[in-house]
Amino acid sequence: MKNFNSLVEKSIQESINTKQLVLSSCKEDIIKTGEILSKCLSQGNKIMLCGNGGSAADSQHIAAELVIRYRSSVNRAALPAIALTVDPSIMTAGGNDIGYENVFARIVEGLGKEGDVLIGISTSGNSENVLRAIIEAKNKNIKSIGLLGGNGGKIAKECDLSVIVPSNITARIQESHILIGHIWCEIIEESLFPELF
Repeated sequence: MKNFNSLVEKSIQESINTKQLVLSSCKEDIIKTGEILSKCLSQGNKIMLCGNGGSAADSQHIAAELVIRYRSSVNRAALPAIALTVDPSIMTAGGNDIGYENVFARIVEGLGKEGDVLIGISTSGNSENVLRAIIEAKNKNIKSIGLLGGNGGKIAKECDLSVIVPSNITARIQESHILIGHIWCEIIEESLFPELF
């Protein structure tokens, strides 16, 4: 059987190195975006999230942490967050009738309102359906945050603010995205429920 020691060491070291880069180059953007999200929720508005594949799973993961709770030790009220990826009927009807590239934008059109925030997650920064959702958010005066990778792609140019993981390796970007999502949850909980800390 093949020895996987070097593969395991390489992957873990890549992940550590990427997170060190996130710490040195993204810290201020993580804080600023966390504050935008906290303000949105403190004013009674909601957070919407979208992405494809692993980024769709990250959208759902972050939304669940907000609606249910991030830390089991923090007994707080539910927070309004929704992943735009979770309704198969909307996704398949949209893909069939208006094109998959328009599905998230259509949901933002229907559910979004001024004061909300849309988080668009894309490891390349070029996912067309996420880009169109960001543009629709802008049309509705909804703030948008990109959770991106590489150079941020087209999406970074359209967002109000982005956190761009400085890597071109999809797996390492995704690992950092969920770390950033978790940090946002901590910032939000400690901002909105200071009495619990």
